[in-house]
Amino acid sequence: MTWFLISIAALIGGYFIYGTFVEKVFGINEKLATPAHAQNDGVDYVPMSTPKVYLVQLLNIAGVGPIFGPIMGALYGPAALLWIVIGCVFAGAVHDYFSGMLSVRNNGASVPTITGRYLGNGAKHFMNIFAIILLLLVGVVFVSAPAGMLTNLANEQGGLEISKTTMVVAIFAYYIIATIVPVDKIIGRFYPLFGALLIFMSVGLITAVGFSSEHTIMGGYAISDMFTNLNPNDMPLWPALFITIACGAISGFHATQSPLMARCMKNEKNGRFVFYGAMIGEGVIAIIWCTLALSFFGSVDALSDAVHNGGPGNVVYSSSFGLLGTFGGILAFLGVVILPITSGDTAFRSSRLILAEYFNMEQKSLNKRLLMAVPLFVIGAILTQVDFGIIWRYFGFANQSTATIMLWTAAAYLLRHNKLHWICTVPAVFMTTVCIAFIMNNATLGFGLPMTISTTIGIVSALAITAYVVKVSKGKGDTELADEEKPKSAPETV
Repeated sequence: MTWFLISIAALIGGYFIYGTFVEKVFGINEKLATPAHAQNDGVDYVPMSTPKVYLVQLLNIAGVGPIFGPIMGALYGPAALLWIVIGCVFAGAVHDYFSGMLSVRNNGASVPTITGRYLGNGAKHFMNIFAIILLLLVGVVFVSAPAGMLTNLANEQGGLEISKTTMVVAIFAYYIIATIVPVDKIIGRFYPLFGALLIFMSVGLITAVGFSSEHTIMGGYAISDMFTNLNPNDMPLWPALFITIACGAISGFHATQSPLMARCMKNEKNGRFVFYGAMIGEGVIAIIWCTLALSFFGSVDALSDAVHNGGPGNVVYSSSFGLLGTFGGILAFLGVVILPITSGDTAFRSSRLILAEYFNMEQKSLNKRLLMAVPLFVIGAILTQVDFGIIWRYFGFANQSTATIMLWTAAAYLLRHNKLHWICTVPAVFMTTVCIAFIMNNATLGFGLPMTISTTIGIVSALAITAYVVKVSKGKGDTELADEEKPKSAPETV
């Protein structure tokens, strides 16, 4: 219980202390008109209330990642909690804040456009390809995972005989509608209700463990286990843990989602709550599920058996119904299922907007929205036929690589404006080393090199990129600062 409470307190403290510091480094301007006002089109640029924008942002970024990732990360033991806290406060929330606020300062631009502005056209084209691939992988993961979970729920608890294919078709149908209709019609209207279910799921499950006579919150682990790799499958902690637990610590997918709410936020002063705060909220979800995985099964060996017998979805199913009974289990389970669905639809929506920016095609017309969206759904439908495990492995690497590029983009922005770039450069260096070491060492996805050589290549590459970013950013701040701080109209009071 102690480590769980300390972890939650550290996340909350990080929001108020480090989040405030990051906000001061960025330097908000409450007098600037946000894109929601300056470019209101009634479709993607729509002013919404701050609580609604926060809840939508949280549900956009919190797919199965902060649940499945921490469950898989729990196989390493309590060390996973340490990474979630440190990663969330100093890397993930910083990443989300800058991906959102730089979009606000750049007329609601998507992440490839932002990357191009601060790192050059080469980086922009690379990011366009990477972002679309990532979003398609996310869309597929967030179709397959909830479809499998809903099929299991309907057949096990409802006595029905529904195929996974039927669920996939139903979810895709919803995604198509949510991708093309105005953002405030479905996403802005229903997501706050989903948020209430999410809160019930998170608080209800961890409370149930605390009052359970059969389970104790991390009662079987010692303090020393926080710094020990307990993985029963002999998986190395470095760098795999930092790829396995992405959402909840740091996730590049969030960089593709933050511009959606940057187009709806009324004032820059709300940025810390909406972007930094939503990531802290996701970190809390990740802590809860990592703790549940470690506590409900009693040991990493028992957790490993549960994962092998049905994946992380089986862990969710077993713990939800085991702790809350049938009725509570259904509500908690549905709370988990909603997360990937509310992220999958916005993944396709982001893909549509990124493509529209690339081809310079307005999106106020329904026909043009369909022209961008339909090909994406065709490709997504084809990818659902690929094994989920393969998709998830590629998603993890693509996700963290995208986060790394966004951190370098934010570092370049701060360098150009003579601000404290180290708040982005340090996590960018770390995540660059992680990603390159992982792909160099992994025999399935990468090159299968020894870990020492892989890590060395990662460190050298990170230092070389640091030198490059410093070089391209030097002496380019004054003009862009003037452009960004030119008000388009007076913002409304919040």
